Amino acid sequence: MHRSARRHFARLAPLLALPALAVALLPASPAHSATAAAPKPITYGAADTKTEQRSVATYWTAARMAAAKPLDAPAATTHRFVSSTLLDLPDGAPTTVKPTQTLTAAAAVSPRSTGEAWDSDGAVVKTVGRVFFTLTGGSSAGRNASCSGSAVTSSNRSVVMTAGHCVKNGGSFHSNWVFVPGYDQGNRPNGTWVATSLLTTPQWNAREDMNFDLGAAVVAPLDGRLLTEAVGGQGIAFNQSRGRQMYSFGYPAASPYNGSRLIYCSGRAFDDFLMSEDVGLNCDMTGGSSGGPWFINFNENSGLGLLNSVNSFKYNFANYWMFGPYFGSEAQALYNAAQRTSLT
Repeated sequence: MHRSARRHFARLAPLLALPALAVALLPASPAHSATAAAPKPITYGAADTKTEQRSVATYWTAARMAAAKPLDAPAATTHRFVSSTLLDLPDGAPTTVKPTQTLTAAAAVSPRSTGEAWDSDGAVVKTVGRVFFTLTGGSSAGRNASCSGSAVTSSNRSVVMTAGHCVKNGGSFHSNWVFVPGYDQGNRPNGTWVATSLLTTPQWNAREDMNFDLGAAVVAPLDGRLLTEAVGGQGIAFNQSRGRQMYSFGYPAASPYNGSRLIYCSGRAFDDFLMSEDVGLNCDMTGGSSGGPWFINFNENSGLGLLNSVNSFKYNFANYWMFGPYFGSEAQALYNAAQRTSLT
């Protein structure tokens, strides 16, 4: 579909009768400006004292992790797509940050995967992990839930990138937030890392705009080491061209998966031609994979790449597609805010 036609369809979308959508459409907000500076990300203090960090780490027993449910999508009345000119992106200079290890030339592309166990080795088995937290708002308050996330290169060596609804949902930031890199069938080979700060985009914070379903966490040191000192960090890229070969990773925990294994999808990304400004992949991953990383320039042998989106949402009528937000200036502002956040 031509860009102008697609934008026109997006503007008409709130008028369409599509009850099978996983999300509801609300009146459009003012269009995104390609020249305006990205609004300042929202930062929330999580377990920012030693006492709180010890309490959160102790809270997450093996039994609680096993019982945590994959995070449900926000209620249909709060899930929004805001019509914009995002398809005119990139809206800034293409920017890349290298992984903490050497990023070699990409290996040959493997056959497409729509949701298989990652049985290879490489850095991805240490940098990607499960995210656990307790919901604090609405009727689900007090329920333990799970998502996915990835450690990335950062100046404070302590940043985890994930989805916005994996740090805040239904108007409230989550509590007891931890990252377990390399989670494998109940084992925590690289420890449990407690968040000191949670961050999200202003668009997600204000109205849960699915085009900006992005989140980040800054985690406390563990046993005297910072996160990427212990597990390494993936690279990250902003304002890149669309339609790239991409690899998506996560820990889907809803049937037919159970959250115990790292799962991946791979293939050529495409633009969502329905309601969002997101990019899509053919992918069968389910709830719990939210926040898992999408990589461009991914090397199958080294397990290293450049983070360029995260698992965000699916349409109920097309659950063979996964969508993730475009990493433009808002994503870059979020990442920069996270890597500048103090650990104390």
